Amino acid sequence: MADAALVLTGSPSLAPLLARGALLSPFKRPAPDAEFPRTRLVLPGLRVDLARLAAYERVCGFPTGEDALPLTYPHVLGFPLAMRLMSGRDFPLPLLGLVHTSITVTRHRGMPATGAYELAVRVEGLAPHRRGTEATVVTEVREGGDVVWESSSTYLARHRTSRLVETPGEEVRKPLPAVAEWRLAEDVGRRYAVASGDRNPIHLHPLAARLFGFPRAIAHGMWTLARCLAAHGTPDSCHVRAAFKAPVLLPGTVTYAAEDGRFQLRDGDERVHVAGDVYPA
Repeated sequence: MADAALVLTGSPSLAPLLARGALLSPFKRPAPDAEFPRTRLVLPGLRVDLARLAAYERVCGFPTGEDALPLTYPHVLGFPLAMRLMSGRDFPLPLLGLVHTSITVTRHRGMPATGAYELAVRVEGLAPHRRGTEATVVTEVREGGDVVWESSSTYLARHRTSRLVETPGEEVRKPLPAVAEWRLAEDVGRRYAVASGDRNPIHLHPLAARLFGFPRAIAHGMWTLARCLAAHGTPDSCHVRAAFKAPVLLPGTVTYAAEDGRFQLRDGDERVHVAGDVYPA
């Protein structure tokens, strides 16, 4: 748990946070037993920029013009606070190369786009991973004192480790039936970056992506999840869990598959990019 709350007067600007995180990354020494920031960042009186929300809805495939926040949008609102924590000197994992590996989201009730909210973000802890060290970041949104939305994201810093970490085997399930084939344009990453503020270079241009070992730019993981949930649909009160398994190259063609609350985004019938579940909260 966080030791103290720091109340902010406005949402941090992402550009300087990304720059700070990049500059500090070479000096980080990730380890699961390292110290991490205990501060809980709180942003009260938050109101949604409706024009930016509409841009987000368009690029992700959600209906526009409705007085309701898409299930994934509070993550966008909380991302600058998470970046402030993860780009700081006291966060032990390097921001460059950090991989978003999973997210769970619970929405307790519908959230009007015109509402006023309190946003809080904290680092819950670090854990060993077979490929390095994983950090868990928790985001909560309150309305009138009640938690109406909460999420838990894991971020992996890859590094050499001598620890033997057991990875739970995945439950073997029958393949999900294909529902639609989506052709993704080369500019999806740039359009989502404008709407979300997440301007990680690997999502914007192929040259930047190649510096990190990708042949082309890759789609944001949270865009792929949002696009799946826009197609799947979610009730006002629901729980979602999703794992980001493989990058989606841009441009490209992917298959959306779904059945009985489960969904996948995959490369034809083979490699799975995103897999998740939606069920009542």
